[in-house]
Amino acid sequence: MGLQVVVNFRVIDESDDWIVVDKPAPLIVHPANRKPEPTLLGGIEHLLAYEIQNGARPAIVNRLDRDTSGVVLVAKHTGAARELGMIFERREAGKEYLAIVVGWPEAEVWECAEPIVRAGEIGDSSIWVRQIVHSAGRDSYTRFGVEQRFERDGKRFSLVRCYPETGRMHQIRVHLAHAGHPILGDKLYSGDGSEYLEWMATGWTPGLKKVLQLPRHALHAATLSVPWAGGIITWEADLADDLVDFVEGREICETPGVVIWSRDD
Repeated sequence: MGLQVVVNFRVIDESDDWIVVDKPAPLIVHPANRKPEPTLLGGIEHLLAYEIQNGARPAIVNRLDRDTSGVVLVAKHTGAARELGMIFERREAGKEYLAIVVGWPEAEVWECAEPIVRAGEIGDSSIWVRQIVHSAGRDSYTRFGVEQRFERDGKRFSLVRCYPETGRMHQIRVHLAHAGHPILGDKLYSGDGSEYLEWMATGWTPGLKKVLQLPRHALHAATLSVPWAGGIITWEADLADDLVDFVEGREICETPGVVIWSRDD
């Protein structure tokens, strides 16, 4: 007998307190206000149905954007959610992301400490979620290091490892765009946000593909470390297949975020 699950993710690790998964893009983490669609939380609840019947209450600890793939930590009960939440609040969790960016940065390593604020708090903005660098923003700090420089179709790109020390909304994306090297496929920050508005109105089109090249932004949560039970636990997720294909010059595999698979009881 199998348990039908309507989302596709890989379980990396599991204990009585948490479960860690590798989330694909464009799978959304929580239910949104738009049309009903499968979510990571819904998939987790299917997977942990027996434990939920016995009191488990799954809660996402590190939320990723729809188009960001990689490591997601999910607490299984209220006590673990509280403890893990405090670890993140105290900035004790170690996070590393991989991003494919446009161009070749001048430096091999650099940092950005520019404050970030929601654009609509400073002036008119047609995109509520869009963030910008501004002196009125909250303190933000990210370190970067180039992993690989490469060319594709005569254009330059870089694979960059990102170390966010703070956890502001869209922090890595905003800091990379501010550095002049926006993340490949980023509808919000590759330009003035017009690509995002077009996508919201029309969906993915050949015109957007020509400009953005990827249907999602090329950002992947590669590593997560937390202090737990007297030690440090580290979880890793290999770079998503669609991003590997882009780096290696192959035809891009658009990773499915929603499929049906079964898990044997």
